Amino acid sequence: MKQDKPDVLVVPDAINECWSMDFMHDQLSDGRSFRVFNVIDDFNREGLTIEADFSLPALRIILALNRVIEWRGKPKRIRSDNGPEYISALLKA
Repeated sequence: MKQDKPDVLVVPDAINECWSMDFMHDQLSDGRSFRVFNVIDDFNREGLTIEADFSLPALRIILALNRVIEWRGKPKRIRSDNGPEYISALLKA
């Protein structure tokens, strides 16, 4: 169901209540593209992990998330867009 206006984003009350994750991309001066995966805690805007490489397959993202969870514990929620990066069966599991 498409909405005219998105829901208002809830501001978390504590760490690990909600994390946001997203991909960014850019290009080097020689034309090669690279990607960056970022995870932040929405409560204090702390950067929890940044992974940068020419390719970031689902297994690499899972390993990065597991490292953060070992260190910080699991969040109650993870917020992301509906980008094609998140359609991997591995990542959904």
